Amino acid sequence: MLRTFCRTSGVLLKRSVPTVPALWATQAQHRWASSLPMNTVVLFVPQQESWVVERMGRFHRILEPGLNFLIPILDKIRYVQSLKEIVIDVPEQSAVSLDNVTLQIDGVLYLRILDPFKASYGVEDPEYAVTQLAQTTMRSELGKLTLDKVFRERETLNTNIVHSINQASDDWGIRCLRYEIKDIHVPPRVKESMQMQVEAERKKRATVLESEGHKEAAINVAEGRKQAQILASEGEKTEQINKAAGEANAVLAKAEAKAKAIRLLSEALAEQNGNAAASLSVAEQYVSAFANLAKESNTILLPSNSGDISGMVTQAMTIYGSLAKQRHTKPLNMGGR
Repeated sequence: MLRTFCRTSGVLLKRSVPTVPALWATQAQHRWASSLPMNTVVLFVPQQESWVVERMGRFHRILEPGLNFLIPILDKIRYVQSLKEIVIDVPEQSAVSLDNVTLQIDGVLYLRILDPFKASYGVEDPEYAVTQLAQTTMRSELGKLTLDKVFRERETLNTNIVHSINQASDDWGIRCLRYEIKDIHVPPRVKESMQMQVEAERKKRATVLESEGHKEAAINVAEGRKQAQILASEGEKTEQINKAAGEANAVLAKAEAKAKAIRLLSEALAEQNGNAAASLSVAEQYVSAFANLAKESNTILLPSNSGDISGMVTQAMTIYGSLAKQRHTKPLNMGGR
C-alpha cells in the first residue's frame, strides 16, 4: 500500500507543470523556477533545493533534501528555493560618468541563496530585487569615475558593486558572489574622439622614443670622443714618460761611457810613454779641427801660431801637466792643514 501511495504522489508531482512568474517571463535570463508541489504526505525534496512549509498559514519548517512527511490540509508548501549558484544577466542600462559621458553598460550577476527563510519572507522577489540593486549600484559607482578610469578600473568597479550589493542583500538571505561587466558602449562621437586621442598618444610616444634615440646616440658619440681623448692623452703621457726615461738612460749611458773613457785614459797616461801618446792624440785633434775650419761659417779666427803644430801640442801638454800637478798636490795641502 505504501508503494502505491508513493507512486501516486510521484504522478502528482509530475503533473505539476513548472511555471514561470510573469515578472521572470519578461526576462529570459532569470533562472527556471519550479511550481509549488502539492502536499501528498510523503514528499521527496531534490538535492540543492529547500521547500518552505507553512502550517495553518504560519512558517513551520524547511524541508531538507530527501524523504519528508507532512500533515495533509494543515501543512502547505509555500516557497521553493534553489540553493545552486544563480546567474542573472543584468539588462543594458545607461549611466553617466564623472566627466558627463553617457555610457551603455550591461553585466552578469552571480548569486546564491544562503538563507531560504529570509529569501522567502524578507523580500517579494529576491532575484529581481538584487538585479535592480545591481543596476542602481552600478550607476552610482560609474558616477564616481571618469571615462578613462572606467576602462582601467573595471576590476575595482566590479568589486565595489559586489560589496554594495552584499551590504543590502544580507536581510534577504542572498549572497552576491561576483559581478562582471560584459560590454561598455560609448556614443559614436566620443568613440571617435577616443580613437583620435589614442592615435595622438601613439604619435607622441613615437616622437618621444625617436628623440630618446637621438639623445642616446649623441650621448654615445660624446662618450666615445671622450674616451678617445682620454686614451690619446694617456698614450701621449706614456710616450713622454718613455721618451724621458729613454733620454735619461741615454744620458746615464753617455756619462758612464765618458767616465769609463776618462778612467781608461787616465790609466793609459799613467803607463810608460803615456805623455807621448797624449801628445799624439792632441796633435791629431788639432789637425782635425784645423781641417774643419771654414766649413760651417765664413768668419774664421786663427791663432797667431796656427802653423806651429808642435808649439800647440807643447802648450796643451803644459796645461795638462799643470792640472795633473795641482790634482796631486791638493790632497797633500789639505792634509797639512
